[in-house]
Amino acid sequence: MKRLRSPMTSAVLPAAVAAAVLLCGDLQVQAQVVVHDPTNHIQNVIQAARALEQINNQIQSLQNEAAALMNQARNLTSLPYSSLQTLQGQVDRTRGLLAEAQALAYDVREIEGAFDSRYGAVPMSASEGDLVARARERWRSSVAGFEDAMRVQAGVVQGLGATRQEMDRLVGASQSAAGALQATQAGNQLLALQSSQLVELAALLAAQGRADALEAADRTAARADAQARFRRFMGEPDQ
Repeated sequence: MKRLRSPMTSAVLPAAVAAAVLLCGDLQVQAQVVVHDPTNHIQNVIQAARALEQINNQIQSLQNEAAALMNQARNLTSLPYSSLQTLQGQVDRTRGLLAEAQALAYDVREIEGAFDSRYGAVPMSASEGDLVARARERWRSSVAGFEDAMRVQAGVVQGLGATRQEMDRLVGASQSAAGALQATQAGNQLLALQSSQLVELAALLAAQGRADALEAADRTAARADAQARFRRFMGEPDQ
């Protein structure tokens, strides 16, 4: 026999189904809110910012290292200009002028021999012709000494223009030096330029001193010759 549903049972079932559907929907909404928690999202953003900051720090460190390497390379760059050949040429020219000394060279043995024969004591046995020949040789040596001194002076004066040009180039190279090595090399070449000037000054003083010494020795020898003539005239014995 077929059972009949009551009107109350028919009304309760749709309500229960609807309540179950609403409950499931509420559970799904709660589950979605838990997955998208704002606290976790903020922590993730903070971690990403810290990682980005570390990367930026590493990039900055690499840039600093690259700049340091570039500075080291710049400091090791050699000076593109050298005045060594010019300075050596100036010194060689001055030495050549000194080597061309006339009559009496810059040689110790030659000077000693010349003073024994031309400027030394005159024996009573020396003739008038011997005295005249001695005087003539001394005069030639004095004139040659002054001529040599003037030639050295002229050579030094002629080299002043080249010295000025080299000084300007080296000062310019020093001011525009790209690194420590270039500045040091420019400074060293400026010191070398000063050394070459000192060499020229020493050569000039030597040439002038030689001429003055020859002139003074000639005057002294002339007095000795005059005394020898006077002794011979007076009939005094040889001393």
